[in-house]
Amino acid sequence: MSSWIAAMNPSSPITTEAEALRAARASAISILIGVAAGLVSLAWTFANPQVMQDAMAQAGAQLGEAEMAMASQVAMYTAGFMVLLQIIFGLVQWRNPGKFIAILFLVLLAYGVLSTLAGPLLAGSMPNMPVIPMWQIALSLVVMVIQIVLHVRGLNGIKQRDRIQMEQAR
Repeated sequence: MSSWIAAMNPSSPITTEAEALRAARASAISILIGVAAGLVSLAWTFANPQVMQDAMAQAGAQLGEAEMAMASQVAMYTAGFMVLLQIIFGLVQWRNPGKFIAILFLVLLAYGVLSTLAGPLLAGSMPNMPVIPMWQIALSLVVMVIQIVLHVRGLNGIKQRDRIQMEQAR
């Protein structure tokens, strides 16, 4: 267990291929943290479907009640599909850590941080924008920062693993 904690520590040195692999897998762990957060959010949304419908109504959707219920169901199932897609990316990243997936998720996380920070700023300028509780914004930002640190560590591990393998091949 301590070797995994050391592997995810951004300041610990990487000297062996096993350490590099564990550090590279920090990117997969980051994705799986996102899956856990997505599953909690999805479970809460399925348990409280009225919240989604209220948010759509507050956003100013000019839909009837039946269309609004259907649109909220589509939104929930789309969120479920996205969590499933993250699970697949996480498993692929665990089995064969690669730069592409880590960079892709870093870009998505940067977008997530910016849009989360922009939410409260836009809430005052847009009259019908749903209000997100401040605790939820803060929690999302903390989780995303942890994920970013793990992805950066994963990229470092991938780079070191490639370097070690190249040296062994010579």
